[in-house]
Amino acid sequence: MINAMKRILLAAATSSWLIFLVALLARLGFAWYMERQIPRDMLAPASFAQETGSIAQALATGKGFSSPFGKDTGPTAWLTPVYPLLVAGILRVFGVFTRASFFAVVFLNALFSSAVCVAIFHAGKRIAGTGVASGAAWLWAIFPNAVIVPFEWVWDTSLSALLASTILLATLKLAESGRWRDWCLYGFLWGFTLMTNPSLGSLLPFLLGWAAYRVRRETKLHTIKPALTASGIAILCCVPWTVRNYVVFHRLIPLRSNLPLELYIGNNENYAPNATWPPKISKERELVRYFHMGEMAFMDEEKRKALAFIRAYPGIEVKLIAARFVAFWTGLMNPWQAFVSPESTPLVRMLLICSTVSALGALLGIVALLWTRSPYQFPLAAYPLVYPLLYYITHSNLRYRHPIDPVVLLLVAIAIGSLFKGSSTSQAIPDEMQSRAAVANEQSR
Repeated sequence: MINAMKRILLAAATSSWLIFLVALLARLGFAWYMERQIPRDMLAPASFAQETGSIAQALATGKGFSSPFGKDTGPTAWLTPVYPLLVAGILRVFGVFTRASFFAVVFLNALFSSAVCVAIFHAGKRIAGTGVASGAAWLWAIFPNAVIVPFEWVWDTSLSALLASTILLATLKLAESGRWRDWCLYGFLWGFTLMTNPSLGSLLPFLLGWAAYRVRRETKLHTIKPALTASGIAILCCVPWTVRNYVVFHRLIPLRSNLPLELYIGNNENYAPNATWPPKISKERELVRYFHMGEMAFMDEEKRKALAFIRAYPGIEVKLIAARFVAFWTGLMNPWQAFVSPESTPLVRMLLICSTVSALGALLGIVALLWTRSPYQFPLAAYPLVYPLLYYITHSNLRYRHPIDPVVLLLVAIAIGSLFKGSSTSQAIPDEMQSRAAVANEQSR
């Protein structure tokens, strides 16, 4: 009887779909709690009052992909189209900026976020076994940042987290496959991802290159053509959007137009020593300039000012990069001051702790992979090492880190697992991968 109960509990603890259900309930429960704290007439308008909501409103009302700040300012390439189109579809069904449409978006975000549990479970199972896999999935299910984001942001953040974890799983599978179909599907997955969150594209050459290297090493198959085909498919998925941007703006904008502004937000006169002119920049001031100048002229000017600041203050720029590094991994540029401040709420302190501890745990996970010479060390380390570089240069936000948080928590689970298992699994991992590669080699013949 006791053994039967143990088996049931073990099966429950290692069930990716049970973890998915718990994660979904946690996210919906938080949304229900927060809904009761916010006035009914403010909830939907405030939540949609940013670029995604504004573009979705324009799409839903027949104005096309335009007007990222509510005011009718014409076509935009501020965002890539996938998520605004999803939100626009919801607005068409449930009404523009209604409570029903907001909760439909929240439910969709919660589904995306909860599905990460399944993807990261199967990725973790391939890397380090069921124990680590279920640990990573449970961590994501209850991770406060992951529970909060689906409600707090009408943005692609939760979908991006799902895509990032799915890409990791697909990369691991691709590394064991010699079939052209898998390489093509991998390219389509990346194409969809680039049309959702171009920032994840920084990982493409590293993950695709690693998969091609592993297949080449384990099966002796030539992988240059399949890898180029996957890359070509990913690029072709973006071509219609790039052509649209060229036709509308008469210049090459492959994916998004707003990088100059993001650069200027983190590198501007506000950080200059003893700056008295021009006045301190603010969102309101920049929006007025955007409305008057138009998107392309505005971005050109932001780029010029940001680069001028970087050239004028190289020493300050180094300090800003260091501060943005801290902000990316802890949530704030001055985490300790915020933590001890009497004005900080328990929620802020909890997010700071979770962000910082998970970052340190991920570092230990990378060390564990290096120590055991795991064949998976490169793709896992690429997420925390490569993806944040863009935000060290521009500016950082807790939301920007969120897409790679599933992999960060997987690394945390690997670190914890290594404490219990030592190096006993280090040899089993390569052997398992070699056996899968051998099967793939036979299939390719």
